[in-house]
Amino acid sequence: MTTNNIVNRLSKEKSPYLLQHQYNPVDWFPWGEEAFEKAKQENKPVFLSIGYSTCHWCHVMAHESFEDQTIADMLNKDFISIKVDREERPDIDHIYMAVCQAMTGQGGWPLTVFLTPEKKPFFAGTYFPRSRKYNRAGMVEVVAQLAGKWREDADRVREVGEQIIQETTNRLLEHQSGGELTEESLHEAFRLYESTFDPEFGGFGSAPKFPTSHNLSFLLRYYKKTGNERALEMVEKTLDAMHRGGMYDHIGFGFSRYSVDSEWLVPHFEKMLYDNALLLMTYTEAYQVTGKAKYADVAEQIITYIRRDMTDVGGAFYSAEDADSEGEEGKFYVWTPDEVELVLGIDEGDLFSELFDITESGNFEGHNIPNLIQTTLASVAKRKQIPLDQLKQRMEEDRAKLFEHREKRIHPGKDDKILTAWNGLMVAALSKAARALDKPAYAEAAAKAADFLLRELRREDGRLLARYRDGEAAFPGYVDDYAFLVWGLIELYETTFELRYLREAVQLNAEMLRLFGDEEKGGLFFYGSDAEQLLTRPKEIYDGAMPSGNAAAALNMQRLARLTYDAKLSQAADEQLQAFAGAVASYPPGHALMLAALDFAYSEASEIVIAGDPAKPETQNMLRTVQRQFLPNALLILHPPGEEGEEVRKLIPLVQDKMPLGGRATAYVCHNFACQAPTQDLEDLENLSNIR
Repeated sequence: MTTNNIVNRLSKEKSPYLLQHQYNPVDWFPWGEEAFEKAKQENKPVFLSIGYSTCHWCHVMAHESFEDQTIADMLNKDFISIKVDREERPDIDHIYMAVCQAMTGQGGWPLTVFLTPEKKPFFAGTYFPRSRKYNRAGMVEVVAQLAGKWREDADRVREVGEQIIQETTNRLLEHQSGGELTEESLHEAFRLYESTFDPEFGGFGSAPKFPTSHNLSFLLRYYKKTGNERALEMVEKTLDAMHRGGMYDHIGFGFSRYSVDSEWLVPHFEKMLYDNALLLMTYTEAYQVTGKAKYADVAEQIITYIRRDMTDVGGAFYSAEDADSEGEEGKFYVWTPDEVELVLGIDEGDLFSELFDITESGNFEGHNIPNLIQTTLASVAKRKQIPLDQLKQRMEEDRAKLFEHREKRIHPGKDDKILTAWNGLMVAALSKAARALDKPAYAEAAAKAADFLLRELRREDGRLLARYRDGEAAFPGYVDDYAFLVWGLIELYETTFELRYLREAVQLNAEMLRLFGDEEKGGLFFYGSDAEQLLTRPKEIYDGAMPSGNAAAALNMQRLARLTYDAKLSQAADEQLQAFAGAVASYPPGHALMLAALDFAYSEASEIVIAGDPAKPETQNMLRTVQRQFLPNALLILHPPGEEGEEVRKLIPLVQDKMPLGGRATAYVCHNFACQAPTQDLEDLENLSNIR
């Protein structure tokens, strides 16, 4: 995105998104007091543009408007222009997105907001073309009209901004109504999920369809709790359909952000770290519940993609890959039959194209997104009279050849910044996969990422930071950073049993409560008391593409309180559920992770202690017996001998009297505050631990 060789202020930033605009003729400022002071001194309104580096329509608007000299001249003359990366500053994005939704009834990116010099919004929208089209006002007319209104009556514009902020503040706070949640909310959520379920293609509602894997994870817990087969059917139908569709990259693995159609065929091609982390968790859990190898296969393929393409040399994970390459959305990912034949030969190419729906007419703008919506390996094997195992091996060899060929194409842009929150989710996902699939390498990858975050994304005083790139960590961490990293550290402890990760989780959780807690109404604010104080201080409870930090914190606190016997933390965990009870009860399906926390709270407490030397095979066999099961509401603890065991007893009091018997590894299964007789038999352990 270049129009000249002169860089603007954004050239000094670390954000890949801001750097994409460093050559724009627009006189951009990063968010900061310098910009707003200049706006006040010159009595100019502010043009605020918020987006992210892999956003397709952000690229379109940049090319049409921000690279256009005419629009740049208009903005430079009458406005102070500010660019914000929503992934670096979700606090700013959160507030002004709420403004846009309140004013227009919708939101999205790019987010376009016009502000007074006091940061108060008076006009908002999303994508604007250069000139009027698609029944949308154009930037040329919008900028001219708003500049005129400011010149004519700036005081009136300020009054409008004041009213909008008041309405937005009320809107952001209206969801917090306390009370008591009951298990009925779990059943109501199930009924509402069922009512919106798409029986043909899976998922919920109509196009566009997002994976929202936390909804599926809730349904797996509901199935575990109730034995209701319909919950499992909805999960499997959706997971199968998403994987068969074009939203899944059948050549290089990993999931795109969402599908623009109801059958999961055409994705919005960007790949986000958080989506793949959450989907990795859900496919792993589906494997634990069903034992079906296909879910383990998808989980391992996601990990292959993440470790191959999205892992920094230091072990942490990059944020996203773009939808566009060479200026075209999806160009990197699509094929023609001729291209496939060129790589595989005619006969093998025809077979691969038949299986993956690659045709002359195409299924996406004259090209083809590989998918398995209408075909399966089994159906093609039967039709071609090829043994299924042989066909599977051939198709994998063909896929590898096509992948190598695709690697020579011009790749989409990669946003290589490291976000604490999204990395916390991937640490959690890899830890779960390491346990369920018995793959120590996955635990090593999770530990390496966690160590990077704990080392590089904390200030000297211990304050967690939100973003790392090019040697610089910046921005005080948000509630999601704390909550998701604590989640990851708890999962990592239950995988590696390295006590330091649990200690870090306890410490970070305490700091989160101090920095983000609302002593008056309960719950956690989105940004900390020590961060830049914006127009209002919101709380997020609704699960969108990612679950809310408040919900993750509720589940974390339930788990940590039960592990540490900390009465104050137990009270805080209960208060966290109560703080948002009204919102959750009003629409349970919008709060899947909070429902998981509620399920944990209402389930009879279960703890499994393995007392034994972790270096001995008998101890490892016991741990693996438990780890491969789907036990979302149980806690697994290793009580080793010696000094290490003493340290465990200090942090986790419930292991005090649980020792190896006769020098052999011994399992203690406690359920509903009563412990069963200790056992050294693996079959007994499996039966005792696998409880609803």
